[in-house]
Amino acid sequence: MLPALLRAMRPRQWSKNVFVFAGVFFDGRALDAMRLGRSLAAFVIFCLLSSAVYLINDLVDADKDRQHPTKRHRPIASGALAPSPAIVAAVLLVAVSLGSAFVLGWPFGLVSLAYLLLMIAYSFYLKNLVILDVMIIATGFVLRVFAGTAAVQVTRFSPWLYVCSTLLALFIAINKRREELLLLADEADNHRTSLREYNLEFLDTMTSLVTATLLASYSFYTFSAPNLPADHSMMFTIPFVLYGIFRYLYLVHGRGLGGAPEDIVLGDKPLLITLALWALTAGIVIYGPTLWG
Repeated sequence: MLPALLRAMRPRQWSKNVFVFAGVFFDGRALDAMRLGRSLAAFVIFCLLSSAVYLINDLVDADKDRQHPTKRHRPIASGALAPSPAIVAAVLLVAVSLGSAFVLGWPFGLVSLAYLLLMIAYSFYLKNLVILDVMIIATGFVLRVFAGTAAVQVTRFSPWLYVCSTLLALFIAINKRREELLLLADEADNHRTSLREYNLEFLDTMTSLVTATLLASYSFYTFSAPNLPADHSMMFTIPFVLYGIFRYLYLVHGRGLGGAPEDIVLGDKPLLITLALWALTAGIVIYGPTLWG
């Protein structure tokens, strides 16, 4: 039962919670041991909280998942994990994660609670509403960023980063819907109500709009954020963002991927290298004046 429970908690998807580090990194506080420690605690809390959400979602969708070509292998849908221990584990994870969140601070605790309530509403109902479903997914990522900023009490975090996080999450969610539509084909209606409202042309148009807006928003951030160097050197990171977006689109449209974003990112070496180079360049720009000044 324990291996099945661990799989149902989806530890591979904990990588999505790196968004909580945006606050400490872009606020220029990653070298502060106390604030970095609070960010690490926030990351662990969101890993537990998101696992509780995954268990709840799988319990709600068990019957539909059994009709899905890949999701039918999930522990609850396949019968490897019974509903009762999954419910108990979800309750315990919620209690531990929310309790720890409020210990870390009331602002962080309230954001964590808002994330949990929103994701539960998504699991039971909001996932079936066309357009709103992908917007809710994007909101979940933004709440991760907001939680990270609340945990370390940022003072120089640019609002443009909230916009970029929203658009990046929308970009990923829309392409995931596209993959589901292709994978399920005529059976899409049976798996999720909102899928009957989507078509490839509509999703590709949404992708084009979000991609252009994302690149423009990130570019605005690089030369307008108050805590960045006056020489606008953060603009050197724009080519990495541009290539990363194009590479992701290539993997979705050229390779037929797009279902699990963590599998795409972690499984593609060029994309991983691009992310590493972007983080290195951004780190030098933000922390270079402190280290070498």
